[in-house]
Amino acid sequence: MELWIATGNKGKLEEYTLALKSLPDLKLFSQADLKSFTPRPEDGQTFLDNARIKARSVKSLKPEAWVLGEDAGLEVEGLGNLPGVHSARYAGPHARDSENVAKLLKMMQIRNISPRTAHFKCVSVVLTPQGDEWIFEGKLSGKIGSKPVGLMGFGYDPIFIPDGEEKTLAELGPGYKIQKSHRAQALSQFLAKLKEL
Repeated sequence: MELWIATGNKGKLEEYTLALKSLPDLKLFSQADLKSFTPRPEDGQTFLDNARIKARSVKSLKPEAWVLGEDAGLEVEGLGNLPGVHSARYAGPHARDSENVAKLLKMMQIRNISPRTAHFKCVSVVLTPQGDEWIFEGKLSGKIGSKPVGLMGFGYDPIFIPDGEEKTLAELGPGYKIQKSHRAQALSQFLAKLKEL
């Protein structure tokens, strides 16, 4: 089986590769493997909108393949669930992870947000070779730390402390994420549905 991951995010692709390496019959590809591909703007209003945009962009070039598109982000309850769908661009259209993290911490400080409750949310859209659409969701609850800690992971991982843990995702590392993250939850639902076929 070929599965195309509709992402240009190296961190996400590494997580999928690690999570799926135990499946010997699965060949994993990403949009980087396409000869000519220009990603469409992620201008949807929801994670589902953006996941569909990504999946359909790759599917248009690989109509016979399984394609997974997903959108994920961090929602801080005290900020009205921002940055949400704007997580990757919170500090600007070409912002680095460190700039997004710095802006989030600054906004929380300015507004004196307490409690620092937040969650990561992931919505995956899988398009089957027959053109059916499957939707899966995952959510990882936790809180925002006061400063970035840890070197593993990407995005907001250095400031996100999952419920029941004392370390950030960037300290807990990929082994933790492929078991418990929002992305891992959505992926496990997809794999469970595949087994039903």
